[in-house]
Amino acid sequence: MQFQVTKPELEKFVDELVKSGQFASATEVVEAGLARLMLDPAPEDLDEETCAAIDQAEGEFDGGEDRSFKEFAAEFRAKYLGK
Repeated sequence: MQFQVTKPELEKFVDELVKSGQFASATEVVEAGLARLMLDPAPEDLDEETCAAIDQAEGEFDGGEDRSFKEFAAEFRAKYLGK
C-alpha cells in the first residue's frame, strides 16, 4: 500500500517526529497513528453518561470555567495527599 500525505502541516509533523528520533521512518509514524485509531473508542461506542459528561466539560470550558494545571494540581494534592 502506498499513500501520499497531502496536507503540508501533517507532512511537517511526520518529518519532525522522524528527525527527533521518535520514529525511524514516516511509515512507522503512520502505523503508530493507525494503531492508535484502532484503540480509541468510536464516539458511538461511548455511553450516554460519558457523552453527557464530555458535553458538560466542553460547556464549562467554553464558558471560561477552565483553570490551570498548577491550580488543579495544588487542589488535588491538598485534598487527596494532605499537602
